Amino acid sequence: MQNGIIQLFGIEYPIIQAGMIWASGWRLASAVSNAGGLGLLGAGSMYPEVLEEHIIKCKKATDKPFGVNVPMLYPDIEKLMEIIVSHGVKIVFTSAGNPKTWTGFLKEKGITVVHVVSSVKFALKAQEAGVDAVVAEGFEAGGHNGRDETTTMVLIPSVKEKITVPLIAAGGIATGRAMLAAMVLGADGVQVGSRFVATPEASSHESFKKRVVEAQEGDTQLTLKELAPVRLLKNKFYQDVQEAYAKGASVDDLRTLLGRARAKRGMFEGDMEEGELEIGQVAGLIHAVKPAAEIVAELMAEFQKAKLEVNGY
Repeated sequence: MQNGIIQLFGIEYPIIQAGMIWASGWRLASAVSNAGGLGLLGAGSMYPEVLEEHIIKCKKATDKPFGVNVPMLYPDIEKLMEIIVSHGVKIVFTSAGNPKTWTGFLKEKGITVVHVVSSVKFALKAQEAGVDAVVAEGFEAGGHNGRDETTTMVLIPSVKEKITVPLIAAGGIATGRAMLAAMVLGADGVQVGSRFVATPEASSHESFKKRVVEAQEGDTQLTLKELAPVRLLKNKFYQDVQEAYAKGASVDDLRTLLGRARAKRGMFEGDMEEGELEIGQVAGLIHAVKPAAEIVAELMAEFQKAKLEVNGY
């Protein structure tokens, strides 16, 4: 199998594991890379020294390509970038910010740069900034999301129509059939997040993994759009947010309610009631915790099977 994403990253399959906060440490990233995909470390939940530790451990655990996802809202982003460059990381995914800020710097260091977007407008800005590829993430995705609420099925062909760099689809992809659908719509590869949360290698709390597996259709909701839109599992914290809305909460009220480290409290520390439990709509299709390598193999097997079935029409 050969396409632009496989060639760009030097990987076997066009499957990228999302660099999720509190889930994407060195164990998960190296497991996905060893299985033929591209593993990403999620720097958004790591202090600089923690990221350095994970890069070192990931290098020891795999000789395959891996990368780092860096949200550009991170307060110590300069330190993160210094560590990435000093340790010779060759692939960086940026998100939550202006791609012009760091793309030039990273490209000068010989690093492949990919930017995550939620609209055609920002895909074009990323391409103009000189990125090597774009991730277009639909409304279905877990965690922080686009304000336009454009679904993956609409977003991918819309972005494909306008850009010339390779396109990676994200949002609602947890099966080989969904992978094939995304690529039929114009994607060169897929980024998978929620499905890799439910793995032994993910650094998220076991209670969170259990809740993901138990989730049903309709158990997630996009909320807190006044601050930064985020898709969550419905729990006590989510209900507190809804009650605040019903009482006419201001932006400051919502910010106070959210507080600090709410996502860490839920996804990493295991507080299933007061924590922020970020996961995608596709959680309803995740029924078991499985090793990352097994998930990669299943994705590719189902992808190939579905492709043959479609060819039969």
